[in-house]
Amino acid sequence: MAELTEDVRKLLDAPNYATVTSLNPDGGPQSSVVWVRTDGDDVLFSTVKGRRKPRNFERDPRAALLVIDPANPYRYVEVRGRVTMTPDPEGALIEELSQKYKGESWHDKPGTERLVVRISPDRVFLRG
Repeated sequence: MAELTEDVRKLLDAPNYATVTSLNPDGGPQSSVVWVRTDGDDVLFSTVKGRRKPRNFERDPRAALLVIDPANPYRYVEVRGRVTMTPDPEGALIEELSQKYKGESWHDKPGTERLVVRISPDRVFLRG
């Protein structure tokens, strides 16, 4: 498992948008923008059960995540690793991330089943 350096943590823990990539059944990439935070050397984000990302991760847990430094777009961090997912019935992570990124509470539709997605890094690249 790779460790997150202080410079990497600064990019991941600031309210910078991340792009996460999973693998579709045909092997093609599927990317989307997510809010993130670190937990030890892992990177966390929230998603909804049944969407493409969690379906892809259930089948193939490999993931890549990219965060670009808004002050210098040639400086970025890429995290490659494996995903585990756990239920988040109270939506605690999405609430925390909504406060971080928007400064307000998050409101899901009734019946939404949230998941915490945890990327445990195999490789971490900081460029720039």
